[in-house]
Amino acid sequence: MRRNVELTGKVALVTGGSRGIGRQIALTLASQGADIAVNYLRSENDANSVLSEVEECGSRCITVRADVSKSGDVKHMKDIIINKLGVVQILINNAGIARPQPIHEISESDWDELIETNLKSAFLVTQAVLPEMRKKGWGRIVNISSVAAQIGGVVGPHYAASKAGLIGLTHSYASLLSKEGITVNTIAPALIATEMVTANPNARPDLIPVGRFGTVEEVADAVVMLACNGYITGQTININGGWYMV
Repeated sequence: MRRNVELTGKVALVTGGSRGIGRQIALTLASQGADIAVNYLRSENDANSVLSEVEECGSRCITVRADVSKSGDVKHMKDIIINKLGVVQILINNAGIARPQPIHEISESDWDELIETNLKSAFLVTQAVLPEMRKKGWGRIVNISSVAAQIGGVVGPHYAASKAGLIGLTHSYASLLSKEGITVNTIAPALIATEMVTANPNARPDLIPVGRFGTVEEVADAVVMLACNGYITGQTININGGWYMV
């Protein structure tokens, strides 16, 4: 397998990397030569399956259990990755949850949980890995948002707000770090064929102009492109089958 010179040997952390989009991102980055830290919270068996597949690609891999919405867990995770793989140079903030709810059923605790899991986690993990990226003068950060940030989506305002926050987070970090060799971008997918989407009765292929759900591979390919490109920063890459057009 031909490996990417730009990515070979660099350590990539994929939060929520045991399933769905995160899993495919981890495998695709590994196929291009990156070493992978797979973060998970509950899906240990799935994380171990990703580890096996990454190692089959010839890359190093570890799994790290951590609640990335908790600063103590994030610090512990970072220490493990540095000790076992090295410093993180590619960060994919993918961890997230979706809870489809009618507006009148969304409670304060629902709001807090989605903001913490989907948005606060990206802030905490980014802050944790930035010092080493800045020392090296090279880093790639990709935040996985959603078309919900742009059109409201099919989950609810708590989810849409958390994903919109990632776009603002991206813009700020990208601007502040643009002179330091660190790029920060967002990917905003729509209705990718994962368990999270297929379990939501409001998610239907006929909502998408191209007439089908997207694939995890289509998202992962965009991540690799951003990881290899030092000139694209502060952007939102829309992978949505034409549902939202800028």
